[in-house]
Amino acid sequence: MGGGTEAFPDLGRHCQHSECKQLDFLPFNCNGCRKVFCLEHRSFKSHECPKSDHKSRKVVVCEICSASIETTGCNEDAEKVVLLKHEKSGDCDPRKKKKKPTCAVKRCKEILTFSNTCTCKTCQLKVCLKHRFPADHACKRYHPLQYM
Repeated sequence: MGGGTEAFPDLGRHCQHSECKQLDFLPFNCNGCRKVFCLEHRSFKSHECPKSDHKSRKVVVCEICSASIETTGCNEDAEKVVLLKHEKSGDCDPRKKKKKPTCAVKRCKEILTFSNTCTCKTCQLKVCLKHRFPADHACKRYHPLQYM
């Protein structure tokens, strides 16, 4: 199905959703069914894509040891099988349960994440954003005169 206008016949494509057929100048190609859709119908759910699980991946977290396990497929039975296999593999150990890293400053309980972690360039200590400056985390190699 083509698109465009009389002056520019190769410009844009018509949405292939059965109830839409809107001419879209920035169309989306579905990774599952390979059809063309407008902004409104581009998601798998909105055009009821029969191949929506095509190349899908999901991560499940073991409740015993907090390990992340990658799985394919979308049903809960497949997830349960993967978790059961993990439990029986010997890799599942509740003593290995990972604690979330926290700021290294005393009495600061801020959990460090990708977006709020700073590594001090002077002492290499990982701290939260509030304690990112050497004077705020009692940096061992910090000398106030060298920063003036």
